[in-house]
Amino acid sequence: MKSTLLKVVLALVIVLLGFLIYRSISTPVKFKGELTARGDVVIDKLKDIRTAEQLYKHLNRRYTGDFDTLVQFIRNGKIPVVKIIPDPKDTTFSRTINDTIGFVSIFDSIYAKKPYKIEELNLVPFSDGQKFELMAGSIEKGGVKVSVFQAATPIEFYSKGLNNQLVINLKKEMEDKNKYAGLKVGSMTDASTDGNWE
Repeated sequence: MKSTLLKVVLALVIVLLGFLIYRSISTPVKFKGELTARGDVVIDKLKDIRTAEQLYKHLNRRYTGDFDTLVQFIRNGKIPVVKIIPDPKDTTFSRTINDTIGFVSIFDSIYAKKPYKIEELNLVPFSDGQKFELMAGSIEKGGVKVSVFQAATPIEFYSKGLNNQLVINLKKEMEDKNKYAGLKVGSMTDASTDGNWE
């Protein structure tokens, strides 16, 4: 009788330990998968912000640090459609003639099919309404003034609802490596439009 009871208790302990081991392994794996999926959506939005900023700079010679200005620019701005043909006088085929043949709406050509309203460009996905931080300015590089911008969001914004302790651990790990604890594109200290995921 005692041996049967002991076997049942040991079997329950083994099942419980197996479950705890499984959970300790699967929780970080699920967390990483979900965080990566969310990060991909945030990165897509940061790329959209970068594209808008680059177009804005191309036409205005500087970046903007204001989302309202950026959205207005996307809604109303137009970019030239350029026809490029080889220069008939060039036998090396290295020179071209650029001919502007018209203009197209920035919104219609780039942003019309996005999975969000363009007025929500500033909202961080999965964050319950938190906004990207957007800054613009200029720095001096090699004696030349260069226009710069940065759009960023901390990891806490787009990881809402995920395992809080794992978010804290990941944030600490990134900070220990002197990395921005989140996702960002551009830089206020360097003339770069790269994202920190690239």
